[in-house]
Amino acid sequence: MTQATDGARHDGPSVPGIDFSDHEGFWARPLEERWEAYARLRREAPVSYHPEPATDRFPEGPGFWAVTRHADVLEVSRSAQLFSSASGTSIRDLPAEYNEFFGSMLNMDDPRHARLRGLVSAAFTPRTMARIEADLAAIASGLVDRLLDEGPCNFVDVVAARLPLQAICMMMGIPAEHHDLVRHQSDIILDPGSTPAGVPRGRAVLEAGRALAALMDEVVAGLPDDSDTLLGALVRAEVDGQRLTQQEIQSFFVVLTAAGNETTRNASTWGLRFLTEFPDQRARWAADLDGLAASAVEEIVRYASPVIQFRRTVTRDGVRIGDHVFAEGDKVVMFYESANRDETVFDRPETFDIGREPNYHVGFGGPGPHFCIGAHLARRQLMVLFRLLLTRVPGLVADGPPERSVSSLLNGIRTQHCTW
Repeated sequence: MTQATDGARHDGPSVPGIDFSDHEGFWARPLEERWEAYARLRREAPVSYHPEPATDRFPEGPGFWAVTRHADVLEVSRSAQLFSSASGTSIRDLPAEYNEFFGSMLNMDDPRHARLRGLVSAAFTPRTMARIEADLAAIASGLVDRLLDEGPCNFVDVVAARLPLQAICMMMGIPAEHHDLVRHQSDIILDPGSTPAGVPRGRAVLEAGRALAALMDEVVAGLPDDSDTLLGALVRAEVDGQRLTQQEIQSFFVVLTAAGNETTRNASTWGLRFLTEFPDQRARWAADLDGLAASAVEEIVRYASPVIQFRRTVTRDGVRIGDHVFAEGDKVVMFYESANRDETVFDRPETFDIGREPNYHVGFGGPGPHFCIGAHLARRQLMVLFRLLLTRVPGLVADGPPERSVSSLLNGIRTQHCTW
């Protein structure tokens, strides 16, 4: 058994050669090397320590414990009282204003979390959902029209980035003239490579969040009382006499535009790559569009794992996962990408199988209070898009290697050329 001690520091990672804190040295590696590292950790050190060296933005931190097995990720996810979100879901400790502004429900524990999630859930009425799903079909169809008009192009820019962006802006009543602003600011928040030249990273992120919040205030101010958008439903949503505050609506929009935009964009781009790399699976799906749509989308999310990890913080001494005992305040990071390739759960996890059943992936997070509230919408976007691509552009393939983002948070693609 390994025992954590309060405030303990280590000289280096638990397993030599595998250091999740080495941004360029580890996260820029080919994906196959990353998967091999996960497999080694699952075998040798399913709970492994990684340091937090000082950077130009952060002082040296206490380090964190990476949880890489599927069963352990589920255990941490379910046990919100032992593994708290209130200190933040980023590995690095961020100022409280960042956690409040950019985290919304992500960086909360109950009862605050339950109240806010309940109010947001109340806004997803049957009428609102029917409107959203109808609009999704129109948006996706328009993007496929654009793709056919453009010819061979960067799939990310022409299709993948625009689908979730337009869907989110439609749901929140954002006028078309502000769509580029929303994309630009959300890119800054999540992709360090999008930081404006000469602007410190922390300031750029905060300014991007403030720009999105100001836009939300402007849209709410002009919102008709009978608006049938999701934003209208959010403003009117009421549970036990309580409604969302202005700051809560701002934070929800910031998280929606950043997390909801990036994850669906990356899942759809990876989906194109997987269908190119596994042409037998593409032919299989094309031959049974409706029968395989749901399982195919789940497999895309498993295989891509758009969100690599999220952090929790241990609330008391003596909390145990497997053979490891934690101390209060320890940072515990759930590596969803590793859990989604756990060979004890998934038969031939390295194989892309659109008919995989069962598929207990954690691509939308593990079970518990923080399971992704937008999972249904993400699934619907992917189903609608790939149905149109497989029928209207049947020869569409990824052309050449992708330009990947170097990130320990998002398994992202900046550029992926396509042809047909």
